[in-house]
Amino acid sequence: MMRLKPLTTSLLFAACAALAATSCIKEEAPNAEADIESCTLAGDVLNRDPIIENDRITLILKKGTDLTALAPEFTLTPGATILPASGSTRDFTTPQSYEVTSEDGRWKKRYRVEATTSGMTTGTFRFENARMDSNGKYQIFYETDAAGAEILTWASGNPGFALTGAGDDCTDYPTYQSGTGYRNKCLALTTRRTGSFGTMMNMPIAAGNLFLGTFDVVNALKDPLTATRFGIPFEHVPSHLRGYYQYRSGETFYELDRSASDKLKPVPGRKDRFDIYAVFFESTDDRKHLDGTNALSEENPNILAVARIAPEKAVECDAWSPFEIDFVFREGKQPDPAKLAAGKYSLAIVFTSSFCGDRFEGAPGSTLRVDEVTLEYE
Repeated sequence: MMRLKPLTTSLLFAACAALAATSCIKEEAPNAEADIESCTLAGDVLNRDPIIENDRITLILKKGTDLTALAPEFTLTPGATILPASGSTRDFTTPQSYEVTSEDGRWKKRYRVEATTSGMTTGTFRFENARMDSNGKYQIFYETDAAGAEILTWASGNPGFALTGAGDDCTDYPTYQSGTGYRNKCLALTTRRTGSFGTMMNMPIAAGNLFLGTFDVVNALKDPLTATRFGIPFEHVPSHLRGYYQYRSGETFYELDRSASDKLKPVPGRKDRFDIYAVFFESTDDRKHLDGTNALSEENPNILAVARIAPEKAVECDAWSPFEIDFVFREGKQPDPAKLAAGKYSLAIVFTSSFCGDRFEGAPGSTLRVDEVTLEYE
């Protein structure tokens, strides 16, 4: 912003002051960001809030919505522009591309925007598909249909770990793909130290995790428990979750200790353990998703059923071992057929390498591998 000294009665002083002021003026630099911050659609057509990721947006619409003529409107980072223009009507029977250009014109980002009237359309997860994020730092898992088209994207805490600058390679991140699966490739989750920045933020470790939902990187440092937004629309009644796992605990278990220089307090004799759970819940206007504060809460009225591996099963196992967990409906909770048909229910599936990782407790090096997961449902 410009700062101009007021004129005085002396013309000579005024001229000198103006010259001096001009020499000190520094206009604010144009914005170099090229992001879509929010997305809306006119009319009552959205079944959920749009899912906005680093380079893609998913519009989950109510059944019967005409996909051939949608006109999404976008809020961009200040000064940025978008092509096609915000509000343009397009045919979303296939994903559409948008290009955002930063205010300074130096940076461009391409977004893939897709629309669907369904939530999860597969119950088999083999973790064979992983792509790099747009910055080439970490891996993102996704599922495909029989034709190879992407139908589901998993979320993880990798975007938050990227903020710490602690990972050099994608396999240094907490969530990554391993080539030694039960069959072919698999999901690998490792509890990591977060380096000096994570320590400074009282977040000295990060458990590997993968879940159905989205990760809110904006809140990753301010409120990490609410940054994990669990759940995607699910139009069936789940019954079982099956799969295979391997697990090796890290050498030393730590608790968070804000008074310590590294913010970690070793707990002799305590072993780390992993966690696998799934939650079937109703998505309402006041609680559209679950997060780290309420995903398993007994007081959460939106939860209908939970499937969770027993603690005695979540222990070290070098060989690939099967797991099977049943969905247990809470007392008095049953799905409403009308709400089920209208897409009002959601499902979250969560894997993590450290049971208490959400409290920044665990053993660095604890590694959980998961493969060939099957969700059974009515």
